[in-house]
Amino acid sequence: MNIFLMMKENFCNSLKLSSVIQATLNIRLLSLFKFIFSLLLTGSSYSQSTYQFGILPSINLNKKLQKDWSLNFKTQSRQRIQNGDFRGNHTKEYEYLLTDFSILSAKKVGLNSRISGGYLIRFRNEEIIHRTIQQYSIVKRKTGFRLAHRIAADQSFSSNQSPEFRFRYRLTPEIPLDGQTVDPKEFYIKTNLEFLNKFQSSDYELEFRLAPLFGYSFNDRNKLEFGLDYRFDSIFVTDPRHSFWTSINWYLNF
Repeated sequence: MNIFLMMKENFCNSLKLSSVIQATLNIRLLSLFKFIFSLLLTGSSYSQSTYQFGILPSINLNKKLQKDWSLNFKTQSRQRIQNGDFRGNHTKEYEYLLTDFSILSAKKVGLNSRISGGYLIRFRNEEIIHRTIQQYSIVKRKTGFRLAHRIAADQSFSSNQSPEFRFRYRLTPEIPLDGQTVDPKEFYIKTNLEFLNKFQSSDYELEFRLAPLFGYSFNDRNKLEFGLDYRFDSIFVTDPRHSFWTSINWYLNF
């Protein structure tokens, strides 16, 4: 009888701990969203902001290798449907913008962390852009959700522009809609929050990205995500830019 009482007490304590963790996460995310909202208000107070709508499909192929190595192949295209400004001027016209092809090699360096590096080539109109990429990521598994951090740097080079250097940080909470982890044939919610610092010649720009995504895991090797990819570019300049992309991401593991 005492054993059952102890099991009941431990179960109740676990539920209380889970509630505390969820509440703490909600408070931190709420504070972050308040900061982001104030940042958006600051940028939107300038004279004229421009915007664009479009679609942003991508395919990710992941291959596990020996000795904790892995490879990632990704292709992504960007297609604009409408652009304009918040004074009422707009143009509705389909326009293909660019296509990216990238390859990253990653090495697991800890229980939940890995480093990676790779190369991206971008085709934009008649221009070809080459980009080198370095990343460090860590995933923390909590009760009822997963929290991923990514710190990255990249360098872009093209024949008709000065080199561009970017430093970025991304926070990604992932919450399953059924159970404690994302299992096959289950839905989940994922949100990417990212800040990018961009340096080109003597110019500096800050970009903010927010991507709430709704995902479905078909099995351990196949999942699909759909949602909005919002980007707020050139925050502290006279004419900031807002981009709203319909994001469709397909992930395949081999």
